[in-house]
Amino acid sequence: MNVDFYIESSYRISELITKRYSTSFSVATSLLEKEKRRAIYAVYGFVRLADEIVDSFYGYDREFLLAKLEEDLHYALENRISTNSVLIAFADTVKRYGIRREHIDAFLESMRFDLTKVKYTNSAELERYIYGSADVVGLMCLQVFCNGDSVLYDKLKAPAQKLGSAFQKVNFLRDLQKDMEGLGRMYFPEISDSTFDSRSKQQIEATIQQEFEEAWLGIKELPGRSKLAVALAYYYYAGLLRKIRKTSPEAVISQRIRIPNAAKYLIIAKVCLMYKARLI
Repeated sequence: MNVDFYIESSYRISELITKRYSTSFSVATSLLEKEKRRAIYAVYGFVRLADEIVDSFYGYDREFLLAKLEEDLHYALENRISTNSVLIAFADTVKRYGIRREHIDAFLESMRFDLTKVKYTNSAELERYIYGSADVVGLMCLQVFCNGDSVLYDKLKAPAQKLGSAFQKVNFLRDLQKDMEGLGRMYFPEISDSTFDSRSKQQIEATIQQEFEEAWLGIKELPGRSKLAVALAYYYYAGLLRKIRKTSPEAVISQRIRIPNAAKYLIIAKVCLMYKARLI
């Protein structure tokens, strides 16, 4: 087995991770051009691995494992090789598309927050966390989509961050039960010192809706099939938000809100038709 074969196999492993962990994201990613598709798989594989360490590896030394992941990543970025297959695919993508180290560092900082911080009591704290956990992931993907076009990247940077933030906040609402009861975390300052009621729920939903609207302006400017893939993810998460808005606070906090498979297929069909008709 030579190095090129090993790197290619590493990309396949990140693709498998993506497909096993997120059906919706993997379907959206599958609509991209081949090279961009495998790059996004590599980005997802890396962020998923780090997220699993802090959220799932209970009973193990999570602080050590996250620090080891960061150490191994730095080696992979400097030497373009690693015995960790997820990291070698990600490092290769970072090199190919010029993904910025500052974004990687910000992401890892937010992952470290999840090891110890359980409550966010003001918007500044939450914004800093979301910047690292979601905004910069959107910017990594944008680097792939723009493929060296720095003018387009700068133009779409702000909408990409808004989209990452909106996705993250929808995830927070969808996973409210797990975060509060399972992990003891409270991300939204609106409910850090009070119960989750209709008023606080509506405040959070309004903020997310505003971010979705700002993000949509950027999605329409994405190049090639990146527009199709991101629009599909957008409509899926917008659908989740609509369903959450129709659900009582008590139900949101007691169950994980999902989009049925039949509704997902309708979203895919709708977005593909919109894309072909150049309505996006």
